[in-house]
Amino acid sequence: MLAKRKTFNPKHRFARAPVKAELERLARSAQYGGNPEHKKNPGDFGLTPPASPRRDKTLCDGAKIFQRKLALKLLREGIRRGLVSEQVRNGFPQNAWAVTDDGIPLEAQLENAGSGTYHGYPMAQDDAFRDKVIEKWNAYRE
Repeated sequence: MLAKRKTFNPKHRFARAPVKAELERLARSAQYGGNPEHKKNPGDFGLTPPASPRRDKTLCDGAKIFQRKLALKLLREGIRRGLVSEQVRNGFPQNAWAVTDDGIPLEAQLENAGSGTYHGYPMAQDDAFRDKVIEKWNAYRE
């Protein structure tokens, strides 16, 4: 039987006052790879294995993300809005967050710091940081 995760990363924090020009640069260079563990339907992600959902993982299917183009758009928009972590690897934030049009908060995790490639997933319902993500996303003003 799988042990249910008791807590989420307590170190999650947004970067303090990131520079807008730097966020734009990061957003343009960020890539999206995907992870078969977060998919029932592999869509056009070209994943190997095509889909390999795990019971302890949140699935992108519930957030209606079936196209890489949409995942990349959300990742880049989250970075542009400054929803990035303090922790950085090779110039890229370790995490970035976004919210779908349906109000579902997403978390992206850096999987390849050399290329700036991320994979993402919907945040779990009991992750307290999700409320902060939604609040910051909704407060964004260009």
